Amino acid sequence: MKMRELGKTGISVSEICLGTMTWGEQNTQAEAFEQMDYAVSRGINFFDTAEMYPVPPIAETQGKTEEYMGEWFRQSGRRREIILASKATGPGNLHIREGRPLGRTAILEAIEGSLTRLQTDYIDLYQIHWPNRATNFFGKLGYQHSADDAEQHLHEILETLSELVDRGVIKAIGISNETPWGMMSYLNLAEQYGLPRIATIQNPYSLLNRTFEIGLAEMAIREDVGLLAYSPLAFGMLSGKYRNGARPVDGRITLFERFRRYSNPQAVTATEAYVALAERHNLSPTKMALAFVNSQAFLTSNIIGATTMAQLEENIDSAELELSEEVMQGIADIHERIPNPAP
Repeated sequence: MKMRELGKTGISVSEICLGTMTWGEQNTQAEAFEQMDYAVSRGINFFDTAEMYPVPPIAETQGKTEEYMGEWFRQSGRRREIILASKATGPGNLHIREGRPLGRTAILEAIEGSLTRLQTDYIDLYQIHWPNRATNFFGKLGYQHSADDAEQHLHEILETLSELVDRGVIKAIGISNETPWGMMSYLNLAEQYGLPRIATIQNPYSLLNRTFEIGLAEMAIREDVGLLAYSPLAFGMLSGKYRNGARPVDGRITLFERFRRYSNPQAVTATEAYVALAERHNLSPTKMALAFVNSQAFLTSNIIGATTMAQLEENIDSAELELSEEVMQGIADIHERIPNPAP
């Protein structure tokens, strides 16, 4: 398993990160334990979670994912072996702090809840799950500006995270579902006020959504704020399991209406082309899609998620695949014809 540095922190993380958002909804605690045990056996030292998980977020299950992980840490005694990432929930979920925006009080409340559920006294990478301001994330197209005190919010957030770093409660900080303006604002505020520097940005990135390459990719490399890629299989679309209108009963797109943006007509057409390309080269569509993400210079770690052990094994195996120039050209050709069908 290849290792990469987490920004400028000196912390090394595995190229594959174990995602956890199905634990507590589609996966039991026993299944989560099995996934964590197996991931560690394959050289993965990086786990990502969030106070909001599992997804979709509802009051009845909120926090269960972190609880499962905390119990695994307690029983296994392996907390110190893992680089643990979690996130503070942004505004909008009424069952979490009544949906209020993130500020000092909300972040302090969020971190205490996560530490308790995770049964730990520190989190290695603490991330802001999404911005307070209305901007482009979660598939929103177009941009409509509204007057707000966005920079003041960022400054308060960064000052609060700085307090937590000083206390040793968190080691590094990151952002998620952010824009180029957001990334540069955090970096500028850190430099101007001597506050901690963001180490990572966790945004969606896959063959069906390469919008990160527009603006953020160059910044990630030049500023040493690497991508933690989420939804690298576009909620399973790129595995090919939804081909020809198939709807496997346990598939997330089948189960949850809110994720249908991954299965629009353009995404279906593009997926068919990518799966056919993989088959022509005797490759697993899943491994090809993940290997493409793994190959990017702006990537720090690729967050894979699975509901079965077979899926998890195949996902991790992608770390061993290097795509040929011919396959990469085939991917480029499809992307030119059908760019970013599922942003």
